[in-house]
Amino acid sequence: MSAPEIITFGCRLNAYESEVMRKHAAEAGVADTVIVNTCAVTAEAERQARQAIRRARRKNPQARIVVTGCAAQIDPNAYAGMAEVDAVIGNTEKLDARSFETLGDAPVRVNDIMSATKTGTHLIEGFDDRARAFIQVQNGCDHRCTFCIIPFGRGNSRSVPIGAIVDQVRTLVDHGIGEIVLSGVDITSYGADLPGQPRVGQMIRRLLANVPDLPRLRLSSIDVAEIDDDLLHLIADEPRLMPHLHLSLQAGDDLILKRMKRRHTRQQAIEFCDKARQLRPDMVFGADIIAGFPTETDAMFEQSLGLVDECGLTHLHVFPYSPRPETPAARMPQLDRVVIKERAGRLREAGDGALAAFLECEVGKTRSVLAETPERGRTEQFVPVALSSHSFEPGTIVDVRIEDTDGTHLRGALLRNAA
Repeated sequence: MSAPEIITFGCRLNAYESEVMRKHAAEAGVADTVIVNTCAVTAEAERQARQAIRRARRKNPQARIVVTGCAAQIDPNAYAGMAEVDAVIGNTEKLDARSFETLGDAPVRVNDIMSATKTGTHLIEGFDDRARAFIQVQNGCDHRCTFCIIPFGRGNSRSVPIGAIVDQVRTLVDHGIGEIVLSGVDITSYGADLPGQPRVGQMIRRLLANVPDLPRLRLSSIDVAEIDDDLLHLIADEPRLMPHLHLSLQAGDDLILKRMKRRHTRQQAIEFCDKARQLRPDMVFGADIIAGFPTETDAMFEQSLGLVDECGLTHLHVFPYSPRPETPAARMPQLDRVVIKERAGRLREAGDGALAAFLECEVGKTRSVLAETPERGRTEQFVPVALSSHSFEPGTIVDVRIEDTDGTHLRGALLRNAA
C-alpha cells in the first residue's frame, strides 16, 4: 500500500472527518498507513473497531496503524496498549493538519476534549461518492443522557459559523455534489454558542439562500425537543430540503425517557410527526430506538414498539442496550441479554414490516432519484432504487417511475432527465 487507508465506523460526522483526515494525510505525504476512525456509541461498535485493527495488521504487517475517533478519545490507553497499534490521536488532533506532519513523534496524542470551545468546518472538495457529501455544522453535546458516553468523546456543543458552512457547501456544489447532508452530534442545538444565537432553521434558510445551485439538502439525526419555527416553515415550503427526517427518539415510554434523561415525551414525538406530515405529506421518518434499557418492563417496551405505527416510522435504527462505562444507566438494574436481544429483534421486525408496506405504496409513483452509482440511487425519502435500462453519472438527478419492490428496495425506470 502507499496512500493511507481510512476505515470509518459510526456516524456521518465521522465520515466527514475521515475525508478531512484523508486530505491532511495526502498533503503531509503520509504513506503506508491505516487510520481507524472509531465509534463508541455501543460496545459492539468498539468490538468491531478492535477487530478491524487486528485484521488491518494481518493484511498490512509493515504498515503504521493509527487509531482515532470517539472510542480512542474516551480510552486512549486501551488502544495504545494493543500490540497492533502504533499511534493514537484524539478527536481534536485528527482534524489538525500538523498531526499528520508529525505522526511518528508520540504514540498517544489526546487532549481534554472538554476544553474544546470552538469547531470549524474544513474545506473538502469532494467525497469518494460524488453524489452525496456530509459536512459538519456542529460538534459535541451539552446534554447528558444517562446511556450515552458520546459527550466524553466529543466534548460540549460547538457550532460552525454560518459563513463557513456556506463556503463549504458552495465548494462541494461547484465540484458536482448533488446532495449535502448536514451532520453533527446534536444539530438541533445549533447556534447557542454563536453571536446572535441563530437556530438551526435560520442557518438552513440562510444556507439555501446563499447557495441557490444546491439541488438537495438533507439533515442527519434531529431532536424533537429542539425543533424551531424556522425549521417547520422550511419543512412546509422548501422543496430542496428532503422529506426524510431521522429522529433521536430512543424510547416510547415516558418513564424510560425520564430515566434516560431525554427532554421529550412520547406524545411530543407523535405530535411532531403528525405536524411535519401535515406540512409535507410525502415526509417519512427514521428513528433511533434502544431496546432493553435498564428497568424496561414488557409494558414499557410495548410503548416503544407502538411508536413504529403511531409515528409512522419507516427507517428504524435499533440499538440493543449495552452499558457504557461511567454512565448512570450502567449502574441501573440491567436486563438479561436474552430479553434485550429478543426485544431488539421484535423492533427490527416491526421496522422491516413498516418499510415493506411503505415501499408497496411507492409502486406506480414518480420519484426524483439521485444516482449514487451508474445503476443505483435514492429517492428524496432516502429509499434505495435500482435503476433499470440506463446508466447514470453519480450525482445526476433523474425522474423515475417506480415499477416494483422486493420489500427493501425499489426498482424503477427513467422518465426524463431532471438535472
